[in-house]
Amino acid sequence: MRLFLGILLGVFITIAGAYIYDSMTAGSATASTQASPGDVNKPMVNWDVVNRDWHQLTDRLRHTWNRLTERT
Repeated sequence: MRLFLGILLGVFITIAGAYIYDSMTAGSATASTQASPGDVNKPMVNWDVVNRDWHQLTDRLRHTWNRLTERT
């Protein structure tokens, strides 16, 4: 049980740390015409992709759960 809770806590701390780091340091991901390509700070994590994948996963799980409960 402690191992499982430790794994969950580690995942939560890792995601929270990446989010805090990105929100504090990342600027705009697109380069302007005056800035050189090396001057742009890109986020560590592409949060738009994470959000899309999370919604796909929850929709798929919800669909599977509904299909399983209809059988009973």
